[in-house]
Amino acid sequence: MKSLGNVRRSFAPWIDPKSVPYIRFENVTKKFGDFTAVDNLSLDIFEREFFSLLGPSGCGKTTLLRMLAGFENPTEGDIFLDGQSLKGVAPHNRPVNMMFQSYALFPHMSVEQNIAFGLKQAKMNKSEISDRVQQMLKLVKLEKFAKRKPHQLSGGQRQRVALARSVAKRPKLLLLDEPLGALDKKLREETQFELMDLQQELGLTFVIVTHDQDEAMTMSDRIAVMDAGVVKQIGTPAEVYEAPDSRYVADFIGSVNIFEGEVKQNADGLVKLDSPDGFSEIQAVEDHKFETGQKLFLAIRPEKMNLTRERPTDANAASGEVWEIAYMGDVTNYIVKLDGGKMVRASTINRKRAVENPIGYDEVIWVSFEPDGGTLLDR
Repeated sequence: MKSLGNVRRSFAPWIDPKSVPYIRFENVTKKFGDFTAVDNLSLDIFEREFFSLLGPSGCGKTTLLRMLAGFENPTEGDIFLDGQSLKGVAPHNRPVNMMFQSYALFPHMSVEQNIAFGLKQAKMNKSEISDRVQQMLKLVKLEKFAKRKPHQLSGGQRQRVALARSVAKRPKLLLLDEPLGALDKKLREETQFELMDLQQELGLTFVIVTHDQDEAMTMSDRIAVMDAGVVKQIGTPAEVYEAPDSRYVADFIGSVNIFEGEVKQNADGLVKLDSPDGFSEIQAVEDHKFETGQKLFLAIRPEKMNLTRERPTDANAASGEVWEIAYMGDVTNYIVKLDGGKMVRASTINRKRAVENPIGYDEVIWVSFEPDGGTLLDR
């Protein structure tokens, strides 16, 4: 049985027609003067889902989060949480907490005082507050740091304090706005897995805003790729990576090579394109019935490209010259200029510490890929 990538968990209520969305944006538009930040957007998010809003700066993702939190109101449309409209509901009356990139910890308070602050505001009794704070400290593994002030903690520890404070009141929904942006790469990667474990342990719904595609791919059950106030595609990480439905999504998620061509033949699940990009012909596995002469784009990831010194037997092959090589440790990235002039990217996994006669700069080689390696797009 073939599948688009590995599945992080079996949780997938969006494919069940009987499932009721926990969060629903219904024809939501948000304008700031003449600028439209969110444009007639509809979106469903399900309970206990880890959902990412991914896109470049200014695409509207943070505006969506702020409307959900109650810091902004839609110009048009409505937002529903657990079946209830949020119109007129003040931020402090929503079962929602929001965690910001800055963490916003109180510098004069200890770790346990920071975590307890929201509980005191909610007028919980002292024994309940003490028990809840201890639970949170244990959850984020900061029991030994309870008496420290924020300036005595590392960036990752401050991030965990902010997270503990955000979930201490047991909100139904946690909103995270670029929560890992201040961490270094290694710590950010470690914290991503901590967030995933925490979300599943607490059984909460997480909605995260990020411009970091690796972050979204790692943590999310589903991703909404946004641009200019609209959602371009919603899918699991594997779906948006392996089966993008537009050139925008293909180009935004990871590295990609895009070839143009006109349909020469479309039969028996195989589409043949007349390509001007250095290939005499491009063949792609595709069940969709494209019209003869129709202009299409083939999106294929660098790791799906093969590099050989001898002409391969693959249907899709073109020769070219190696222009750039980047050794990244786990992989080596190549930029090859095809005979037709197009630059393409290819990646190879470094399975061995040492390689005999590696491909070098200025070398003439063959670039090829399998017919089922890419995705055909008509937009």
